[in-house]
Amino acid sequence: MALEASSIIVPSVQELIKQPITEIPERYFHSNQDTIVVTNTTSLPHVPIIDLHKLLSDDSAELEKLDQTCKEWGFFQLINHGVNTSLVENMKIGVEQFFNLPMEEKKKKFWQTPNDIQGFGQLFVVSEEQKLEWADMFYINTLPLDSRHQHLIPSIPTPFRDHLENYCLVVKKLAITIIGRMEKALKIKSNELVELFDDINQGMRMNYYPPCPQPENVIGLNPHSDMGMLTILLQANDIEGLQIRKDGQWIPVQPLPNAFVVNLGDMLEVTYVD
Repeated sequence: MALEASSIIVPSVQELIKQPITEIPERYFHSNQDTIVVTNTTSLPHVPIIDLHKLLSDDSAELEKLDQTCKEWGFFQLINHGVNTSLVENMKIGVEQFFNLPMEEKKKKFWQTPNDIQGFGQLFVVSEEQKLEWADMFYINTLPLDSRHQHLIPSIPTPFRDHLENYCLVVKKLAITIIGRMEKALKIKSNELVELFDDINQGMRMNYYPPCPQPENVIGLNPHSDMGMLTILLQANDIEGLQIRKDGQWIPVQPLPNAFVVNLGDMLEVTYVD
């Protein structure tokens, strides 16, 4: 879902750590984190894995699993999704190369402007006293085309720009396919959710989490729920960092090769609650 909001411009964490530091600036220090350091994951439940190929084959057991997963978790890892592996790998490479662009080039071409969230920076910073996340972010509206800032995507170097354009279309098609299978699992009228989803805008957020000298005192991404319908997350590496909260516990999401993490947003969860 594309976002329309504003955010105060903040310094780049990536630029902050160019010079070796032993202590983090006060504004990044979170003293009252509602987090749990998970040292033993064997006793925790695992995020469900959904096989799209089975769903498309009308596998009744997989459809039932999807239904229960959406109702009980609101999260799952999606395998056999059909998205070309080379496109996924090119996106990972492109994101890494983008964040490795010279800082001066990022400031000149991609920096957020006052009272906007598209561009390079952080989201939803509303005051100078607000605690900041230990992360840099590049956010763009991607679809429909008229929701874009016209200078951002054309400024992205090729071939990453071409891969990004293709990825946006492929992921939107994947999202519609997932929604269609949810309709099947819920046994509701065909295309009722799909038609609603088709009118929702699409946005893309790329996150970079630099090394930190005091990781126990920072937050890479504040606890939140996604406001849209569906989030399809691509984890760029095998580092376990994403956690979801279920039944009062923070559960780590163990990255799977060639899998997406799918998150039901607030708008879609209403359908399952109802």
